[in-house]
Amino acid sequence: MTAEASAPESRAFEADVAKLLHLMVHSVYSEKDVFLRELISNAADACEKLRYEAIGTPELLGGDAKARITIALDAEAGTLAVEDNGIGMTADEMVEALGTIARSGTKAFLERIEAAKAQDAGESKAGAQLIGQFGVGFYSAFMVADRVEVISRRAGTDAATRWSSDGQGAYTIEAASAQTAPERGTRVTLHLLADAKTYTDRYKIENLVRTQSGHVPVPISVIDKPGAEPEEIVDGAALWTRSKSEIGPEEYADFYKSVSYNLDEPALIVHMRAEGRHEYTALVFVPSARPFDLFDADRKGRVKLYVKRVFITADADILPRYLRFVRGIVDSADLPLNISREMIQESTLLKAVGKGVTGRVLGDLEKLAESDKEAYTKIWDTFGSVLKEGLYEDFERREQLLGLARFKTTAAPGEWRTLKEYTAALRPNQTAVYYIAGDDQARLEASPQLEGFRARGVEVLLLAEPIDSFWVTAAPDVEGKPFKSVTQGGADLALVPLLDEAHQPAAAASEPVTRFITFVKETLGDVVADVRASDRLTDSMVCLTAPEHGPDRQLEKLLAGAGQLKSEVKPILEINPGHELVAALAALGEDEADFRRDAARILLDEARILDGVPPADTRGFSDRLGRLIRRGLS
Repeated sequence: MTAEASAPESRAFEADVAKLLHLMVHSVYSEKDVFLRELISNAADACEKLRYEAIGTPELLGGDAKARITIALDAEAGTLAVEDNGIGMTADEMVEALGTIARSGTKAFLERIEAAKAQDAGESKAGAQLIGQFGVGFYSAFMVADRVEVISRRAGTDAATRWSSDGQGAYTIEAASAQTAPERGTRVTLHLLADAKTYTDRYKIENLVRTQSGHVPVPISVIDKPGAEPEEIVDGAALWTRSKSEIGPEEYADFYKSVSYNLDEPALIVHMRAEGRHEYTALVFVPSARPFDLFDADRKGRVKLYVKRVFITADADILPRYLRFVRGIVDSADLPLNISREMIQESTLLKAVGKGVTGRVLGDLEKLAESDKEAYTKIWDTFGSVLKEGLYEDFERREQLLGLARFKTTAAPGEWRTLKEYTAALRPNQTAVYYIAGDDQARLEASPQLEGFRARGVEVLLLAEPIDSFWVTAAPDVEGKPFKSVTQGGADLALVPLLDEAHQPAAAASEPVTRFITFVKETLGDVVADVRASDRLTDSMVCLTAPEHGPDRQLEKLLAGAGQLKSEVKPILEINPGHELVAALAALGEDEADFRRDAARILLDEARILDGVPPADTRGFSDRLGRLIRRGLS
């Protein structure tokens, strides 16, 4: 449909949107007041977009340059209308904005709703958070209305369009008459449900506006009955322009919810004003819950850029990508108002602003980690995997980020440890910061590669996220100790004293065991890079390790899965020379050659299974296992 269409046209919502509307009304959210905040936020965004476009095209403002939002109440008709004089929408834009939601976002939203419904007391709260996260705030109007009507006229055009729906699966769209349409902008009229008629009460609406949207940088007025004059209840003074001492926690929280479109509480508030060479104000927040788009492939930030309180863009690269969970605004007094989006990305001034804000955010996280360990731990639980991307990408701040990092280790199961705590517990003659990387925390804790380290009390970092395999390759030394994978090269543990002499690796392989290890190597051939006696195993018979140079075992798996390995990296099979079964196999005579060959291959398969990968030849493994069982029963 184009803006010139005149006959009403009925259209069906996408199937997912229809389901979403049903959930919104019946299952998702019990605190209905949020609908007004969502509509006001949309109206404020429309005014900000017009202010930006008017920089280059001032005629769009006409004779009405002051942005405003008006809430009109009609108790007799049972309606509430929110009108703005912002950018407005064409017919095509209304279909796109009101008739559809991005399919991927809708699907993810519905999946999260179904998960929330499966919970008991947390259902309402979870639904509230999801409404904000997935940008479906407009549809919250159907929680209080049985019909919603939207009339909009885009700035600079004459045509107006009317959109209407009862939220039951379809909507109509048609040209609107000039008499019923605003001169510019959008009017959303809610025909309220019988149990929602209290939203026509002036005092209730005024209280909601002041508490939820008092920070909006657009004046808000209310008309309490038809024919009455509008009365301003919010002056549009931007919250970030006020002094921190004048702002209460509730106002900060309300602003965060408006700018982030989330309904969780901020875990950290950073409000700063820079003067001198560069003058700017930043008001940004670390959320307490993960935004739904945290792991989008483009990894874009969501900090809004203003210039002298004029909204410029919502996706400027102000903060590094590993801080993309931060929400808020930056208002610069130095950037030109007519700066283009292309110039923004290349602006040295904006890069300096971003550097200053990034430093402040990381600095405040450091202060929080020192002053309130529990609060910081919650932030690390939520965003640690993203912050660790900075260890790989941000060389300049790597040392600072290492100080912020927290790790699960073999020394304190279930607890987070700092590298400072790790280095304070170094064992005598320990030459490295040891780690093991994988994709499953429980498997890492049970890995046979850790046995020799546990026997000597050497703490090992347990790294269970994909990013861990990359940042450790680029991390600097920690107090002169390099990062070293326990699955790569030799263990180098000979000089570290044992905690208990009863559990220790064999000092050296006996002659029969040495011959058996040679036999295993000959049997396996070029399937492995080497077979050798292990100095890291105390209880297990075997494990796989990677060569000294190149990727460790986990990085190799990731690179192979992504098709980025030019050639296969063959593992090293390590055999525990002190294990009783190894000694028994070594003692078998030449007449047991077939069984010894089966045993050699089963040892490799066992090592693969312990490493979290299946045997390369599952049929051969099954046959060999069957022969082993028959031999045991004979």
